[in-house]
Amino acid sequence: MSDYVWNPSTDYVERANVTRLARANGLAGLPELRAKSVADVGWYWDAVVKDLGLPFRTPYTQVLDLGRGIEHPEWFVGGRLNIVDACLGRWRDDPAVADRLAVVHESEDGTVVTLTYRELTGLVERASAGLRDLGIGKGDAVAVFLPMVPEAVVSLYAVARLGAVLVPLFSGFAPTAIATRLQDADVKAVVVADGTVRRRKVVAMKPLLEEALGSCPSVEHVIVVDNLGAAAPADSKPVSGRREIMWTDLIASRSDPGDVELLEASDTLLLAYTSGTTGRPKGAVHTHAGFLLKTASEVAYSFDVSAGDVFCWVTDMGWVMGPLSIIGTHANGATLLLYEGSPDVPDLNRLWRLVEKHRVTMLGVSPTLIRTLRLTEQGQSEPFDLSSVHVLGSTGEPWDPDSYEWLARDLFGGRIPVINFSGGTEVGGSFLAPYPVEPIRSCSLGGPSLGMDVDVVDDAGRSIRGEVGELVCRQPWPSMTRGVWKDEERYLEAYWSTFPGMWRHGDYALVEDGQWYIRGRSDDVMNVAGKRLAPAEVEAVMVTHPAVSEAAAVGVPDAKKGEAVWAFWVPRPDSTQDVSEELKAMVAKELGKPFAPSQVHRIERLPKTRSAKILRRAIRAAALGTDPGDLSGAENPEAIDEIRAVVDQPR
Repeated sequence: MSDYVWNPSTDYVERANVTRLARANGLAGLPELRAKSVADVGWYWDAVVKDLGLPFRTPYTQVLDLGRGIEHPEWFVGGRLNIVDACLGRWRDDPAVADRLAVVHESEDGTVVTLTYRELTGLVERASAGLRDLGIGKGDAVAVFLPMVPEAVVSLYAVARLGAVLVPLFSGFAPTAIATRLQDADVKAVVVADGTVRRRKVVAMKPLLEEALGSCPSVEHVIVVDNLGAAAPADSKPVSGRREIMWTDLIASRSDPGDVELLEASDTLLLAYTSGTTGRPKGAVHTHAGFLLKTASEVAYSFDVSAGDVFCWVTDMGWVMGPLSIIGTHANGATLLLYEGSPDVPDLNRLWRLVEKHRVTMLGVSPTLIRTLRLTEQGQSEPFDLSSVHVLGSTGEPWDPDSYEWLARDLFGGRIPVINFSGGTEVGGSFLAPYPVEPIRSCSLGGPSLGMDVDVVDDAGRSIRGEVGELVCRQPWPSMTRGVWKDEERYLEAYWSTFPGMWRHGDYALVEDGQWYIRGRSDDVMNVAGKRLAPAEVEAVMVTHPAVSEAAAVGVPDAKKGEAVWAFWVPRPDSTQDVSEELKAMVAKELGKPFAPSQVHRIERLPKTRSAKILRRAIRAAALGTDPGDLSGAENPEAIDEIRAVVDQPR
């Protein structure tokens, strides 16, 4: 195990938001706060409301009611609110904040657009008035099929302001994936961009929606954002049978926007769809109070963001990190930096240029992205001023020590923490996260997030330490999905059927010496000769080879071992040799001969999501020649065909 540890300075601890929260409640520090936050979850979430000043227009009379069971908690009973008050209204009414930047958008060509809190709030009011003119009101579903542009932020708040339900869609979806979600949510209106630019190429979006709408009779209105200007595809046409309106006309509405819709704490804010291996995607139901509380607390306490800071996470509206970034940042009065495009254009230093140019204080990355960035002269071919960064964020997949430590120790000089947090779409945030005021070991997730009563258990549901087990949560939390949209049975089966009374998340985890680690999804973790083996363990060994830039390991059926390991690796640009046999020997030496991959293949690329998360499920399916399931979130699905071809070659 690596000996790298982040140790915060006394000054860092004293200035942290989480320190303020602990001391305001008479607690000495994080350990006491963590313990009390799960000993009395109602107390903790009430303390968050007070510490962050989150406004309820009608105060709640009870924080948590479990009268319907742990599967169906009621939070902030009797309270009424709207997230727009917390994220925009209170800042627009504060002279010290109103003219502070709320949104900064940079496109791939370097064009920058900014909005202050005052300007953003005004646009939201006009957009909500325009939507109301179209007949959109409380409970109506509105889909947003946009890249990370200012209109995506305005749309989110305009929908929420009306009490309508937001359905964010991944900007890279194909027509079938779009249609599936529009149908499931009974979407009434869609906000769509004509297209976007990625890797200097125009990517049309509206034509994809046009094709999807052929099977979506519930959609009555299409609002089109002119994002490409002169570069827009010439073959785009009005959507047959629907009223089409341009975004500029929508926000030109002269109707009185009125006051925000006052909502019950449990009213639905958004449906966040997850992509499953089989069956239709699941719509996770998030509420105004729950999602606001969780995202605001994550950004404030895990990422230590305060008013005036700059939060940047290269993400998408279709992933939970998109809405989390928007709402969490604005609930704390900070600036949200949006980047529209690929982080490798014009080269792999684009991310560092964004940091330097916009003085980013919280930078979110993924392990795979960092492994890619290391391919340039130790990640930087020219010097950049990264001194503004106060915290690094990470989520989505396990780290390997070399990449983690290159980022934390070599690039940032060990002066800032990596807040590696793990949760999910259905969680509305994190289960596990370190906090910047505590020591953090290399690749560690620290411990349970505040207010999250998580544990690692064996197959019988018994708490275990020092060995890999299932990650569970023993108590509810405010942003816990209120169910699977229109499918109660699926909700109970997915999360509550394995361990009665405990949420099973589908991750394998390990607690060792007080530090928590995710070992992969339950369906990714391999069972080799009776021992659980995480893909990350094999991959971490392989990427230490100087010829390897990245790797993926999957389990395949094996008559003797139950499962055998197959591994795939991508060479560095300057590598021409096939080192597959060397890699097999390295894994055998480091992990033991039973865990040596039975097959190792050199390939040119791994299938990934747009956030650079490796799609191991798809790799396994390609290796076995089976259906990879829903690939709607894949950035490069053609990589799967390459894996199939390599595996089929005679050996």
